[in-house]
Amino acid sequence: MRKAELLIPAGNLEVLKTAVIFGADAVYIGGEAFGLRAKAKNFSLEEIRRGIDFAHERNVKVYITANILAHNRDLEGAKEYFEELKGLKPDALIVSDPGMFMIAKEICPETDLHISTQANNTNYATFQFWYRQGVKRVVCARELSLEEIGEIRRHIPEDMEIESFVHGAMCISYSGRCLLSSYFTGRDANQGACTHPCRWKYAVVEETRPGEYLPVYENERGTYIFNSKDLCMIGHIPDLLEAGVDSLKIEGRMKTALYVATVARTYRKALDDYAESAEKYRANMDWYLSEIAKCTYRQFTTGFYFGKPDETTQIYDSNTYINEYVYLGTVGEIDHRGLARIEQRNKFCVGDEIEIMKPDGRNVPVRVLSMYDEQEQAVTSAPHPQQVLFLKLTETPEPYDILRKC
Repeated sequence: MRKAELLIPAGNLEVLKTAVIFGADAVYIGGEAFGLRAKAKNFSLEEIRRGIDFAHERNVKVYITANILAHNRDLEGAKEYFEELKGLKPDALIVSDPGMFMIAKEICPETDLHISTQANNTNYATFQFWYRQGVKRVVCARELSLEEIGEIRRHIPEDMEIESFVHGAMCISYSGRCLLSSYFTGRDANQGACTHPCRWKYAVVEETRPGEYLPVYENERGTYIFNSKDLCMIGHIPDLLEAGVDSLKIEGRMKTALYVATVARTYRKALDDYAESAEKYRANMDWYLSEIAKCTYRQFTTGFYFGKPDETTQIYDSNTYINEYVYLGTVGEIDHRGLARIEQRNKFCVGDEIEIMKPDGRNVPVRVLSMYDEQEQAVTSAPHPQQVLFLKLTETPEPYDILRKC
């Protein structure tokens, strides 16, 4: 059985560090251009350099996305961008457009190239084609079943890698090829600017009666006919590995550090437990399921892995997230007073019961005893987003611990 990589998304440098500390084998990030998450904060070239240094010091790989479907106007800029990336030495570039692939191959011949799910990779002949072009890895289309992935593995070279999404949001279109956003708002999903119209509420209008909205009832909240549950395969790690998946990919380059820490830590433990023994993996299943539900999600499904979803798993009633825990901040250094520095992300107060989330899997309940601002003035609450605070808790945390509140 192949040893699988855990591949975690990061939308900024803080989240990249969280992903690395909480168990990623590799992270994937986007620069300020040519990626499919234009609304994400993304990385400047200097931040990419710092992120690669941080990851490589801890034996974690960094992949950079450049997976837009390019127009003529993009090509000259892409050449300049790949020239800049070349000097930063990422471990791989993720592309989908054949033109972008040829530019990347010419300018960065020493860098591995991965073919994005955006290229709609659904059969072993496609994998064979990309292998002959010098590609090391192809990302499966989300529409593939485990049986189909297993058949692909049997028909491709042993040293070619298969990457597959195992957790996160599902697109209603064919591996991300969507025109709804462009049609409604002029923002092209294939250029990284999707407005997610699949999450909107819809009704039916009859042609001769404009303005009369006829609801297609699913429940009292309305109809969300395009909205999918989130993918979660934490309970099926053995199936993924037996099918021949080399990299387990988490979706979410626009997610918070809490989301990334929660998902990375849970899948890390599941993979490590299964590597130790199948019995240990099965014994800890309740912990995995409990922990993975502590990040923001829309309810879970196994997607297409076990065949085409039926109506009970594919059509859903609302786009509402389930959010049981609130992200308070990531611990920076511990100062000379023994206080933990954080940049606050959500309001909390002195006296609150909160939780320290540690990379090793422990969740430590603590109470906030006191907090101070940057002028060393005592404060009783933290109402301002990204306010720098220094905390005294009933137990001293460590750098990179996550603070969260139920």
